Amino acid sequence: MKTVYHKADSRGHADHGWLNSYHTFSFANYQNNDRTNFGVLRVLNDDTVSQGMGFGTHPHRDMEIISIPLEGDLEHKDSMGTAAVIRKGEIQVMSAGTGVMHSEYNKNKDEAVKFLQIWVFPRELNVEPRYDQKSIKEGEKINGFQQILSPDKNDDGVWIHQDAWFNLANFKAGNGKNYMLNKKGNGVYAFVLKGSAKVGDRVLNERDGLGIWDTQSFNIEAVEDTEILLMEVPMELPAYMK
Repeated sequence: MKTVYHKADSRGHADHGWLNSYHTFSFANYQNNDRTNFGVLRVLNDDTVSQGMGFGTHPHRDMEIISIPLEGDLEHKDSMGTAAVIRKGEIQVMSAGTGVMHSEYNKNKDEAVKFLQIWVFPRELNVEPRYDQKSIKEGEKINGFQQILSPDKNDDGVWIHQDAWFNLANFKAGNGKNYMLNKKGNGVYAFVLKGSAKVGDRVLNERDGLGIWDTQSFNIEAVEDTEILLMEVPMELPAYMK
């Protein structure tokens, strides 16, 4: 088993006043050659957007973009005609494909919105753009893994154009479970949302990240009540990037 550890305070940071953002991987003005991506996981941004503020209309293409609100409400509009609000307990996905314009705003005037912005390289280029969002609260599992994303449109959670599986791991202190990878050649990036846990041989605290690969499974044991996002992705980049 191979691992790479990213301590929370080692992340890139940008404070734009209205936006406070922490970057696990190189993004915008934060460029680190040692932290460009983890397999096809390209971006993991931990964003806080001030009241009534947001990202104006801007373009994307050939990327799978996932948003997971942690607090507050995030308003989304795009060139496909989508107008939606995503809240804690939901997940949003946008396949940018051949190209899409979108904007994201904090819908509330009295509280900040906190959300994870995640980008994954698709397995193929020029797919038809699409948008989806789903509630994941109903499927919440204590002391287990809740799948919230996969490559299968008929599976639990949202789906993307990549052989990736995302799970929320929610454990009470002292509990744990073994995670089995879904596909050979994949790795898992574990990102602690709250609490602390031993993941493999490493104790992770809030907002720490650990990439794990060259293994079929690893164990998670909660040191305290813990919520972890597990992002299983192919470690080999798509053929179009070679």
